[in-house]
Amino acid sequence: MNLTGIGYDVHRFAEGRPLILGGVEIPHSHGLDGHSDADVLCHAIADAILGAIGERDIGHHFPNNDPAIRGMSSLEIVRKAAELVAAEGGRVINIDSSLMAEVPKIAPHLDAMKANLAATLGIPVRRVGVKATTNERLGFVGRREGIAAMATASVELPDQ
Repeated sequence: MNLTGIGYDVHRFAEGRPLILGGVEIPHSHGLDGHSDADVLCHAIADAILGAIGERDIGHHFPNNDPAIRGMSSLEIVRKAAELVAAEGGRVINIDSSLMAEVPKIAPHLDAMKANLAATLGIPVRRVGVKATTNERLGFVGRREGIAAMATASVELPDQ
């Protein structure tokens, strides 16, 4: 059977941190605030994967008060979400995602993000969608206070 999940995440900008999106370090004056590497794209994707199999969100699986997670690569969070699918005999079959950011320019880094995510999930790059858009200067994204991401994940599980 095929199942679909959705994920959404937001992180505010923070000084003194690298900006990591899709496992790619992007040159920018600010990174994102968070307990792990604060990769908002990976967090939305992990939540979408977890949602597809009816699991609780990444805050449950990776609580922000767990010292073992401090600074963790969020690609590892995505990998662990996919491992939960595999534990049920399934696999992630595709991801689609969107980043909402006024700054920095995301487009030059999309191919590297897709490659990282595909390698982490063990799926072809053509099965990973990553897009970027602005918020037309509206809301917290438009005011350049942070970045938001949303994602869908499709997983295939054996019929039960």
